[in-house]
Amino acid sequence: MTVKKPAPRSFGHVETWVFDLDNTLYPHHLLWQQVDDRIRAYVAEFLKVTADEAFRVQKDYYKRYGTTMRGLMTEHGLDPDAYLDYVHKIDHSPLEPNPALGDALEKLPGRKLILTNGTVAHADAVLKRLEIDKHFEDVFDIVAAELEPKPKAVTYERFLKRHGVDPRKASMFEDLSRNLEVPHTLGMTTVLVVPSGQREVFREEWELEGRGDPHVDHVTDDLAGFLAKVRTMAATE
Repeated sequence: MTVKKPAPRSFGHVETWVFDLDNTLYPHHLLWQQVDDRIRAYVAEFLKVTADEAFRVQKDYYKRYGTTMRGLMTEHGLDPDAYLDYVHKIDHSPLEPNPALGDALEKLPGRKLILTNGTVAHADAVLKRLEIDKHFEDVFDIVAAELEPKPKAVTYERFLKRHGVDPRKASMFEDLSRNLEVPHTLGMTTVLVVPSGQREVFREEWELEGRGDPHVDHVTDDLAGFLAKVRTMAATE
């Protein structure tokens, strides 16, 4: 017997808009190859293994622990500060201003926050390059999460507590379906963002899945356009 997916949650009640950063506010391929390469290089040097083995470890830990860093910390006693400092030293210049996204964010009623497994420094650089930094109240990063990455429930709990967010009056925008499961359970309206360029960097099949998952209320490949429609939807609810 096929279980019918519940009707998607709406936006009329939303007071707080929560966004992931990488591959949500901009397409992954514009920066991620740099980060991916630096993660692999760090793993290879830290574990004294070949590039191929570093690649295997990197992707395995990312899938099992939420971030490669968490896996290295758990299994090898990694110093997270040194790791974070190294992997996010990238060139952000490929990013260009996104006035359409800025306009859509400005017109959204309520608070806007970033919840990322990256760092505040990286998020700040991205937001400034996109020229949308003025629209966000704060960035909750991996350090604020006490190095526990999404999709762990404790990460979302810490985020909600720090910013006084009622999840029943909030929405979450993410590029990974698994990172929306906890928010949906907590009562948030969830949106899976699947921008173009997904295959221009290496992404595993599991990263691209989840459009039909029961904890995904909405799916979009055009965030700015979707946010503009959200205003209309919210006004009629």
